[in-house]
Amino acid sequence: MTNDRVIELLRSAYNDEMETVMNYLTNASVLDGVSAAEVKDSLRTDAKQEELLHAERLGKRLKELDAQPPASFEFEPEQEALQPPDDTADVLSVIDGVIEYEQAAIDTYRSLLEAARDADDPVTEDLAIDILSDEESHRSEFRSFRKGYRE
Repeated sequence: MTNDRVIELLRSAYNDEMETVMNYLTNASVLDGVSAAEVKDSLRTDAKQEELLHAERLGKRLKELDAQPPASFEFEPEQEALQPPDDTADVLSVIDGVIEYEQAAIDTYRSLLEAARDADDPVTEDLAIDILSDEESHRSEFRSFRKGYRE
């Protein structure tokens, strides 16, 4: 039986995914410079094809558990390091912000996985494993981008 901790983590992850979509699309829109093109493309693709899908899947799981995802009045922004840089050519700060928040997402999904196991909720467990894999892949991609930049 699913417990309150699982619901809390699902809602938190949903909030984080929606904030990530907003920040990735904003950064993809404002970054400048030739060196920014690959990062912008990755942010745009990830926002549309992964993060938004994650949010949809989390929302669906919440509904299946007789809960609901947070709506805009409950939204709690937390991603300070993913705010667009004042210098729109500062691609490195965006890369570092992505790495930081992909790690935070990984930590959240690991906590969700553990909570789902403790609650004997294999469906949420599978969902956490699936999304965790995507987050680890995206962190790895941005670590690669990071290697191409010098401070």
